[in-house]
Amino acid sequence: MPELPEVETTRRGIAGALIGKTVAQLEVRNPRLRWPVPDDLAHCLKGRRILDVARRAKYLLVVVEGGAALIHLGMSGSLRILTQPFPAEKHDHIDLVLEDGVRLRYRDPRRFGAWLWVTGDAAAHPLLASLGPEPLSEMFDAAWLQRCCAGRRIPIKQLIMDNHQVVGVGNIYAAESLFRAAIHPLTPAADLPPETLVRLVATIKEVLAEAIALGGSTLRDYVDSDGKAGYFMLNSYVYGREGDTCRVCGEIIRQVRIGQRASCYCPRCQPR
Repeated sequence: MPELPEVETTRRGIAGALIGKTVAQLEVRNPRLRWPVPDDLAHCLKGRRILDVARRAKYLLVVVEGGAALIHLGMSGSLRILTQPFPAEKHDHIDLVLEDGVRLRYRDPRRFGAWLWVTGDAAAHPLLASLGPEPLSEMFDAAWLQRCCAGRRIPIKQLIMDNHQVVGVGNIYAAESLFRAAIHPLTPAADLPPETLVRLVATIKEVLAEAIALGGSTLRDYVDSDGKAGYFMLNSYVYGREGDTCRVCGEIIRQVRIGQRASCYCPRCQPR
């Protein structure tokens, strides 16, 4: 599933081709996504100038005059900028066509994504209103994380993956952040002292910034018909490395299940 770094990489890749342009039409070939594409979405977007391409958590907002298209990539969605009208393939469900002929093409084999229409304050939309702070923002700091952890006995990895506490720290980035902070993923959140939370906040920010710089773990950039792969997984210390040796100490990487998700860790670098 595309996580925050992949979605941010996508946002940066498409923004330059969209901002300042006017929408000519929206071609919806299959409206049956996670939630049906609104019947009037094409009418709402047509003729409006794109003011911004923003991101909140894993949602993208194509902001136009008077509203915004709220886009979620789901489990398998992707967006590409096409400078020529390449024929749509089976899973290419939506094209946002600009007046200059450039297209933003949405591909989603599993159709768990979404294209919705938002007016007014987008932050108040039901999908966004209860989300925690952005991890790279000043709002996410050790004081915030300490309040989130207070009295909580759930594993710290489960807590930092909760979008109500902080958005965008998916399984890959939670595992890598905890390794760099030398924290066992099963440690109860309430047991972490303030100085450890300072270190964890710093590593979360570091890991996500690095992942964005490397194009994420599954996506990198979209130009024309080619989607390039991200490179963050080449730097992985623990995620997906069960049974391999730790790149720092040589210990065997182990795996546990936390909240129904596999979690890899190094028992020497991340002692309980």
